Amino acid sequence: MILKDKTIVITGSAGGLGKAMAHRLGKQGANIVLSDIQDEKLQETVEEFKKEGINTIGIQANVSKEEDATKLMEGAKKEFGSLDVAILNAGILRDGLLIRTDKETGEIKSKMSIEQWQSVIDVNLTGVFLTAREAASIMAVQKSGIIIPIASIAMHGNSGQTNYSAAKAGVAAMTVTWSKELSRYGIRVAGIAPGFIGTEMVLKDMNNEALEKWKKIIPVGRLGEPDEIASTAQFIIENDLITGVVLEISGGVRI
Repeated sequence: MILKDKTIVITGSAGGLGKAMAHRLGKQGANIVLSDIQDEKLQETVEEFKKEGINTIGIQANVSKEEDATKLMEGAKKEFGSLDVAILNAGILRDGLLIRTDKETGEIKSKMSIEQWQSVIDVNLTGVFLTAREAASIMAVQKSGIIIPIASIAMHGNSGQTNYSAAKAGVAAMTVTWSKELSRYGIRVAGIAPGFIGTEMVLKDMNNEALEKWKKIIPVGRLGEPDEIASTAQFIIENDLITGVVLEISGGVRI
């Protein structure tokens, strides 16, 4: 697929990896539909992109809500006449151990709450399902399209992230399933599983000691750059042979 004049929806794109992917693809001449639950930040990003000459609109959406997922994909098609690529990036973190015990007594001190579990499943798994379903419904009629779900290397299981790991493993499984189901409609589905990427949020929230620890664990010796994930999205879009896989872009670390 040639990027120029294609319509690309990116969820969770007011900042972070979503914004990086949107910026790179927009600079290649694609029509960009930014989407995020944070409307004020979303509109700021839209204005920023427009100043750079990127053809952009913003649609506020909570991907865990069925009506918002429908509104987003139909809005993109209405604005630009087609829906060519959907990058399903929106996600949240609500980390915590499954259980914690008191060091002195051995008694259960705390448990991962149902709210911690359900909120992550709602956005990171159900949200991907809903937005993929609505994108596929439009693409099937067009007989073409690409869906790129964003997983994570946490899909292999990461301590303190029962909810997040489960959701991302589900995203990886859905990616392969959809590639088989949707190929008859000319739709490709391929995912990206980023490792530890140096987004503004990560660099702000992680202390230097933790950052140095991770750099030692990652075989390439550094965090990934947001544009390295963005370039992977571009590679998937432009290479018509890529479908049914989740590309791990992690610098070699596996958790």
